[in-house]
Amino acid sequence: MDLRELKRARFAVSVTFALHGAVTGGFASRIPWIQDHVGAGPGGLGLALLAPAVGSILAMPTAGRLTHRFGGRAVTRVSIGLWCLILVLPPLAPDLPLLCAALMLYGAVAGIGDVAMNAQGVVVEQRLGRSIMSGLHGMWSVGTLVGGAVGTLAASTDLDARLHLGGTAIVLFLVALAVGPLLLDVRAGEDEPAPPHFVLPPRGVLLIGLVGFCAVFGEAAAQDWCAVYLRQVAGASQALG
Repeated sequence: MDLRELKRARFAVSVTFALHGAVTGGFASRIPWIQDHVGAGPGGLGLALLAPAVGSILAMPTAGRLTHRFGGRAVTRVSIGLWCLILVLPPLAPDLPLLCAALMLYGAVAGIGDVAMNAQGVVVEQRLGRSIMSGLHGMWSVGTLVGGAVGTLAASTDLDARLHLGGTAIVLFLVALAVGPLLLDVRAGEDEPAPPHFVLPPRGVLLIGLVGFCAVFGEAAAQDWCAVYLRQVAGASQALG
């Protein structure tokens, strides 16, 4: 594989990480609007915001087998494309039960996409022979900031979240379509056995997972609840929230 192809793959996976972050930031910026739209109280909203985690936990173990069967590029392209489009579902939910269902699907696709794009990043890093994972996760943060900034602009103009997130979904999906073919087509060997459906992690991995859980717990609490707190408790505007 020549260096130009690897550079294109690195660019594509960097943009993929940014897309994943942009969806996250766009959704987080309109949580107060969605809460008002379905008429959910703090308890109901908390239940709805738990749904993506449940969806991710249920779907993530399938990512390895999907990648083994269809290849890393195909799974990454499909999951990230769907992740972009699913952004339209939460603001369309008319009530709390359907919002929970939409967010469970949202989390499931996000989880598969997360595993697939990180696997792509690992392969590109190995073939380049130098560390790039920190930069890729930095691109996720850049995407989150951009998605949140667009959400701020939309909220400041009182734009309906269905229009804002629907338009965002289309733009992000088109970007995903454009960069998808540049990803590496990583496939398992013909004699390589399929990964098991579930493996109990060793103790060391569980400890690392506990650290990750604590980090994500704090991140998700800030990401999902700050705008609601500023809007409902501190009396801030939608845009400031």
